[in-house]
Amino acid sequence: MTETKLAKRRDRTRVLVLVGTRKGAFILESNRSRKKWVTSGPHFDGWGVHHLSFDKRTGTIFAALNHDVYGPNVHRSRDLGATWQMADGPAFPKDSGSSVKRVWHVKPGHSARPDEAWVGVDPASLFKSSDGGHTWTPVTGLNNHPTRSEWHPGAGGLILHCILTHPTNPDRMYVAISAAGVFRTDDGGQTWAPKNRGTQACFMPEGKQWPEVGQCVHHVVMSPTSPDLLFQQNHCGVYRSDNGGEEWTSIADGLPAKFGFAMGINQRQEQTIYVVPEVSDEYRHTPDGAFAVYRSRNGGREWERLFQGLPSQGAYLNVLREGMATDSCNPGGVYVGTSTGQLFYSRDEGDVWHTLADYLPPVYSVATAVMEG
Repeated sequence: MTETKLAKRRDRTRVLVLVGTRKGAFILESNRSRKKWVTSGPHFDGWGVHHLSFDKRTGTIFAALNHDVYGPNVHRSRDLGATWQMADGPAFPKDSGSSVKRVWHVKPGHSARPDEAWVGVDPASLFKSSDGGHTWTPVTGLNNHPTRSEWHPGAGGLILHCILTHPTNPDRMYVAISAAGVFRTDDGGQTWAPKNRGTQACFMPEGKQWPEVGQCVHHVVMSPTSPDLLFQQNHCGVYRSDNGGEEWTSIADGLPAKFGFAMGINQRQEQTIYVVPEVSDEYRHTPDGAFAVYRSRNGGREWERLFQGLPSQGAYLNVLREGMATDSCNPGGVYVGTSTGQLFYSRDEGDVWHTLADYLPPVYSVATAVMEG
């Protein structure tokens, strides 16, 4: 391919940033340079949008919505937000005695199963769709897990907030629950096993801080190139697993605080991860009023503070669990949204930062998509 044709192809690349907020969703679009952006929204004005995700199999955007009056639901768009269709559910059977309080996370399924999608809700439960997100059924193998009596709500409720699908094995996936921990299935969701060995429940009484379940995991990311390599931002630390969650080891040394919510991973470099440390579970803001992102290029063995272009004084900011995302461009982009409505981003893997949007409603989630021309 000639340089001219390659340049034209690059110009047709579309980079999307999907932002869920307390009062609607915003879709920001640019090309590969990511210097000029066009914003649409708010979509679902007045609704809380806990999460958005892009299904690269079909080009569908999924939205997890919640409203104090109208309740929770899932919407999907096949035209990048121009129009939306409401799904049927998720909902528990009428005779179950349970109801969905909030929808937290929506995830497209494996590429080998193009009609599959997943949703995590409060109270901590998983739903599956086999028709592209139109209808949803409860995943009883997890929802009725034998350890469920040991699951307890955190400050945000008893929530299933993270779903990770394995890139090559459609039967393996992970979920994260606050406060219950990480669970893995190897049979497509029929059975689930806790994967929390080595992660602490520091809020429990002495002698009970290393249980099988009950940990308050905040976010988990998977290496895009080595899927057995997982990283976790937990209520009680930052952890790494090299064996698909069988064991976790602390990688918090070198960070100013172990507490935090968000976590990101470079989509081309399996060892490059990002966190936003916060002072503590009581004081949920960045240390010393200086907003910074921390990056490790070697899987958490060493950390560097990234701050160029970020507010360095009087910035007592908070980033929620879904508030960080990365894109698949080269060099990779990093995006961080705050609970006070700022959206910061870097086009060079975190070295230099810019303000992408300000004065948004509180940011619940950030996600990305890259569509090649």
